[in-house]
Amino acid sequence: MCGFVGDLLIRNGSHLPDQLWVQTLEAIHHRGPDSTGTYKDETVRFGFKRLSIIDLEHGDQPLAYSKGRYHIVFNGEIYNYIELRSQLIQRGYTFRTDSDTEVLLALYAADGKNAVKQLRGMYAFAIWDKHKKELFCARDRFGIKPFYYLKTDERFFFASEQKSIMPLFEQISIEQEALQHYATFQFVPEPNTLTKGIHKLLPGHTLTVNANFRVQIEAYAERTFQPRSGPTVTELANQTRKLLTDSVEKHMRSDVPVGAFLSSGIDSTSITALAQQVHPNLLTFTVGFETEGYSEIAVAKETARALGVKNIHKVISAEEFIQELPNIVWHMDEPVADPAAVPLYFVAKEASKHVKVVLSGEGADELFGGYNIYREPLDLAWFKKLPPTFHAGLKRVVARMPSKLKGRNYIIRGTTPLNERYIGNAFIFSEAEKTQLFRDYDRTKPYTNVTAPLYEQAKGMDESTIMQFVDMHTWLPGDILVKADRMTMAHSIELRVPFLDKDVFAFARMLGQDMKLSHRTTKYVLRQAMKDLIPANIVPRKKLGFPVPIRVWLKNELYDWAKQLIESSDTADVFHKPFLLQMLQAHRDGHGDYSRRLWTVLTYMMWHDMHVAKRLISTHQQKDAERCKALAHF
Repeated sequence: MCGFVGDLLIRNGSHLPDQLWVQTLEAIHHRGPDSTGTYKDETVRFGFKRLSIIDLEHGDQPLAYSKGRYHIVFNGEIYNYIELRSQLIQRGYTFRTDSDTEVLLALYAADGKNAVKQLRGMYAFAIWDKHKKELFCARDRFGIKPFYYLKTDERFFFASEQKSIMPLFEQISIEQEALQHYATFQFVPEPNTLTKGIHKLLPGHTLTVNANFRVQIEAYAERTFQPRSGPTVTELANQTRKLLTDSVEKHMRSDVPVGAFLSSGIDSTSITALAQQVHPNLLTFTVGFETEGYSEIAVAKETARALGVKNIHKVISAEEFIQELPNIVWHMDEPVADPAAVPLYFVAKEASKHVKVVLSGEGADELFGGYNIYREPLDLAWFKKLPPTFHAGLKRVVARMPSKLKGRNYIIRGTTPLNERYIGNAFIFSEAEKTQLFRDYDRTKPYTNVTAPLYEQAKGMDESTIMQFVDMHTWLPGDILVKADRMTMAHSIELRVPFLDKDVFAFARMLGQDMKLSHRTTKYVLRQAMKDLIPANIVPRKKLGFPVPIRVWLKNELYDWAKQLIESSDTADVFHKPFLLQMLQAHRDGHGDYSRRLWTVLTYMMWHDMHVAKRLISTHQQKDAERCKALAHF
């Protein structure tokens, strides 16, 4: 796990001043504090921050191959690099190191852009072909590793985090459509960002800048589902177990200690149980909160004892949370208003005291159908028997009834088409609410600009699988994997996700609805696959993750802080602040749960004050600035 920046000059462009270049590179020092490397020629400049995981002595980057023709910066891991290396040796290729980086570069030298189709791993990389004057970039099929870029008349600049690109702007401008989508999703759906001009390379895509400076983006891997019937539950459970065992074994390839995050659910427990078979002395890490009902430490400790692994845990106080919040926002890089980022930050901080690599259970829900909301189409199935014309009338009648009337919301959802009621796991502000929220709301930029193309692509799938498909293209890369990468990298540790494996997905995408949502549960085949390996109380347990008491805190410990931030934030030209203050007070008075809406706005306000208004600075940001200042003297 590392970080990189790169600068490809276009036509008459010139290299950045050294001081500015250092600033872009040092902004991601946390991603790779072990060593710094650079490469520079008349056209390209690469910078690299390394977190040493494999081939500790010889794996420095940027790395050259084929007598200096190819140069690479690479963030991530190639889990099948040993097998690929053997195949390349048989084809006559030679190696100077034992690193997966050199294997990747040699594979590109051998097979060109088709190399990415052979990779099993998490990655974002850029390869410079000095002979062809061509830059080739790629991102893994799920979006585990980030890749940001900016194209101007003078340069094509790219980086592992957008905070490395922001110094190139005299003034940050906000993309209004991205901001409106953020208010709905609690993140900005890819490939856009809030910063005008900066984009993200989509998962499963390559980007090539040729000698004529033409940028070409192509998809090389699909993230689609094709459910099939045939095999029995037992056969599928056995295959699930076999594939996950192999994936975990390969994800544990490392020259440094590996641990695992452990909550109270089946995902992290399954990964921990399989990892313990590879490494019996595995360390596991858990966090919880002081607030009653918001800690899974007790269950995690019990699970760890049953699996025979050591559990290290930490209780987070509201005071610690408030103190670290600016650092969390700084490291998140772009606003992602998922409260679950908070425990991730703290559990990563605790893990960093003991290991350099951790395994985690992200991706299981999207692949195996784990979210409870995926069962909704089954619960609403009887509405399909009613004539469509009856739906509209029933919905109008029920909409006039009191909002707290039992069954009202159920009928409204049952009479609303899926593409209108489901946009992903988080639905924060509706379009109507955004007219009250924003001072400059644009009705031509609704959230359906994001979801409509996905629903079009998913035609023919059953409704639960359509929901998975939507989450696979929005929620997973835009929320789950962003916070997983940024919160662990904040503490210079590498997070690996064995569920998000090329071979595991190739299998999971074929599972029928009955193998995911049977017996009034979720992830049915996964539960069957793991039931004899993990504690019995975990098998049926519903998904919780690391719960966060934001709802409680905004009524109590965080109320004054939230009120002050709304009033003082330099966003009066963006939001109707009286509307937000009324919402905060209504939440405190118990007139409704507005915590997620409030948290979405508060997160943006902090990000805006930090990156746009530059009125807020975190302690970690200050350290980056001091390091840049010190380096300027050399």
